[in-house]
Amino acid sequence: MNRARVMSFIKENTMIIALFVITAFFVWQTDGIILLPANVSNLISQNAYVFVLATGMLLCILTGGNIDLSVGSVVCFVGATGAIFMEKHDIHWVLAVIFMLIIGIAIGAWHGFWIAYIKVPPFIATLAGMLIFRGLSNVVLNGLTVSITNQTFTKLFGGGADCYVPDIFGMDNFNMTSMLIGIIACIIYVCIQFRGRIIKAKKGYEMESIDKMIIRSIIISAVILAFSYKLSMYKGIPFALIIVAIVVLVYGFITSKTVLGRHFYAVGGNEKAAKLSGINTSKVYFIAYTNMGFLAALAGMMTIARLTSAQPTYGQNYEMDAIGSCFIGGASAYGGTGKVSGVIIGALLMGVINIGMSIMGVGADIQRVVKGIVLLGAVAFDVITKKRKD
Repeated sequence: MNRARVMSFIKENTMIIALFVITAFFVWQTDGIILLPANVSNLISQNAYVFVLATGMLLCILTGGNIDLSVGSVVCFVGATGAIFMEKHDIHWVLAVIFMLIIGIAIGAWHGFWIAYIKVPPFIATLAGMLIFRGLSNVVLNGLTVSITNQTFTKLFGGGADCYVPDIFGMDNFNMTSMLIGIIACIIYVCIQFRGRIIKAKKGYEMESIDKMIIRSIIISAVILAFSYKLSMYKGIPFALIIVAIVVLVYGFITSKTVLGRHFYAVGGNEKAAKLSGINTSKVYFIAYTNMGFLAALAGMMTIARLTSAQPTYGQNYEMDAIGSCFIGGASAYGGTGKVSGVIIGALLMGVINIGMSIMGVGADIQRVVKGIVLLGAVAFDVITKKRKD
């Protein structure tokens, strides 16, 4: 019985275990350098766009394994237009942010229209978008680099040396505010877990064993505290992490607690059955891709803020990182299965691989090979598991 429980735990937490194993491998190979506070902070700052894009990509994948190939180009185009607004036309950064969000939403709606109502396959519609907006990015920037000089914009969206939450306690060499936020996050998480269990018990729902819930809560709380401690040892919590946290919490709530979220899973699980049950499947597709445009715009702002400039080459391969994070994090290649929490684990795993291999001095080409193998393995695992269930 105990062995069965252990096997069940391993199967349910395969990606978490893989994340720990891969992290341990890079700790060994880099002599612990990967766990230095500066590198832990960089893991978030440099991969914040992956968390944001992967969250949006999950909604597209849930509708039936569909993907959006245009997000990297949209990130570049939105960032380019924002840079031109702020630096060439002296538009206030708040108005520029609004314009960038509107442009991203409009692009997402454009893709959603062709996919949802004209029934163009998502692969083709977004492939066209990838080519169109990459080309337009070069046109807007005229092939040149535009520097971002607005410090308020770069700070709020995760760029520059001061893009960290200041320590209200004013301690030297340790950001107590960051540590306190981590402790509060752990308390909130544990309370949510027990509250959910109480609600399920009152309604008579089937529940997991109490020991499994406690073990998971202890592990996740320990990770949060360790992460907060490392950030506190550096400069504190990056503003990029706050943006990521808001996106994760909002979309985690949408996918798990709302009718719209259930519609995404229903369409991906069985589109015909979803139609017969009264779900407007075209509307679900439209919302998924419009939302992807919105989050691509947000990722575009974070990209130009972090790099303090806009270039025609920005955003290349961003779509691959987002897609890979979703599938590695447990999203099904067939649609209808996947969680925001899983996507975050997948994005973290990709980030650890990126920064770990960079510290080891592994070339960019080999990094792509490794990430490709990891992605193939994750999807193969999903396919094999589904066949066994059938």
